[in-house]
Amino acid sequence: MALTNTKIPCLGLTPTTRSLLNPSKSVCLAPRVSFSVSSTDSLKLTTSRKVIAMAGASSRDLEMSNLTALSPLDGRYWGKVNELASSMSEFGLIYFRVLVEIKWLLKLSNIPEVTEVPSFSKEAQEYLQGIIDGFSMDDALEVKKIERVTNHDVKAVEYFLKQKCESHPEIAKVLEFFHFACTSEDINNLSHALMLREALSSVILPTMDELIKSISLMAKSFAYVPMLSHTHGQAASPTTLGKEMAIFAVRLSEERRYLSQTKIKGKFAGAVGNYNAHISAYSNIDWPHVAEEFVTSLGLTFNPYVTQIEPHDYMARLFNTISQFNNILIDFDRDIWSYISLGYFKQITKAGEIGSSTMPHKVNPIDFENSEGNLGIANAQLAFLSMKLPISRMQRDLTDSTVLRNMGVALGHSLLAFKSAIQGIGKLQVNEARLKEHLDHTWEVLAEPIQTVMRRYGVPEPYEKLKELTRGRAVDEENIRKFIKGLDMPEEAKDQLLELTPHKYVGAAAALALAVDEAVHLGH
Repeated sequence: MALTNTKIPCLGLTPTTRSLLNPSKSVCLAPRVSFSVSSTDSLKLTTSRKVIAMAGASSRDLEMSNLTALSPLDGRYWGKVNELASSMSEFGLIYFRVLVEIKWLLKLSNIPEVTEVPSFSKEAQEYLQGIIDGFSMDDALEVKKIERVTNHDVKAVEYFLKQKCESHPEIAKVLEFFHFACTSEDINNLSHALMLREALSSVILPTMDELIKSISLMAKSFAYVPMLSHTHGQAASPTTLGKEMAIFAVRLSEERRYLSQTKIKGKFAGAVGNYNAHISAYSNIDWPHVAEEFVTSLGLTFNPYVTQIEPHDYMARLFNTISQFNNILIDFDRDIWSYISLGYFKQITKAGEIGSSTMPHKVNPIDFENSEGNLGIANAQLAFLSMKLPISRMQRDLTDSTVLRNMGVALGHSLLAFKSAIQGIGKLQVNEARLKEHLDHTWEVLAEPIQTVMRRYGVPEPYEKLKELTRGRAVDEENIRKFIKGLDMPEEAKDQLLELTPHKYVGAAAALALAVDEAVHLGH
């Protein structure tokens, strides 16, 4: 019985190419996230597949870029993780900084008390929105060029926007209101939040869903396939292969649900969280209310109690949840690895593939091993992020700044692991002959139902009698049937026990497996 890729719902991912982001070369990014402002001034985030590619790059250029990358995510595995690039890269950070700065200027123009920034004309609003929608790799490189002079990444974004708008007669009059009353962290914390929101909604959660669907399909496909259980590495009461898969689907879906429910937060309260500069300029404005409106308009949850930074507690919660999802997947990878080792699964081979450089017969479970290894790397990084980020000396230190730049690395290794597991599942084929063989040789597992029925009918010392019969001894069908026939119990009860075999003694396992879709929680 095979579970092939054709049966497993797929994401419809398209392999892409990639190169080093070399300023001397023309690099394009398309398409990326877009924002639209509704009549209520709230932002609506829409996502699409994202590709970073070198225009006109040769295959040799692309191969060289893979060979010179320090991180395997940016080299060997680029084709599997590039979806994260436009949101979690330096480009993504700059893009969201530009977005936040422009949206703040637009917000100021809608506050009547800020008379110095009158309401923008429709043409001016479209011009500013056009900077966001048309933000390109050339724009990002220009920001980096400015940063080489300023040695300050957020200030470079402000200067970039002033350059972009100095020729526009209406916006040129209010250029100094870019970054008005902001500390860099006002811009950064919202940008990081939007990066995470985009990465989760467009890449991580959909891939988690794909993995859970794949395992759920295994649960239903193999619901009636009996399998010997192993507790403490020893033969135990039989189950079905499908029910064991259902457990993982449900466990993973729980963590996926917790992740989707995590509130991604933002602050916009100035240098130490008190709106000091805001009030000094316009004391008659309810700045906390303005800040809340602005943050929530970006699709984020407002945090009113902050220092210079949003304290990152939500990030710790988010990363811990992903880490727990990864832990469960490690458990799945190891179980599948063990089932392959026992011969319960065979792996479908592809022409030309080699399992071992010296042993031609081998088909290694490399997808599940790759998944497990990358989950370990991801969890090490996620654990550090979740422990470090909520800690900042007094009102602020900069230790979080460099650490936050590694969020994409942790998510990238997680994504790679999810995809490796999905790929591995598509190669699995159940070896029912081996499953049957193991059950045929473990009649001792029926000691449990026999002694339980003996208890019902008042047979003395049922556990002890079965222990004497089975423990440390070879037990076969003949021994079991002879023992049952000799019991002092109603004939009807004995007949029911005589009908049992290790293959039939699976309880409600099949029903549980078939009901898996009712228990999993996926996105809609």
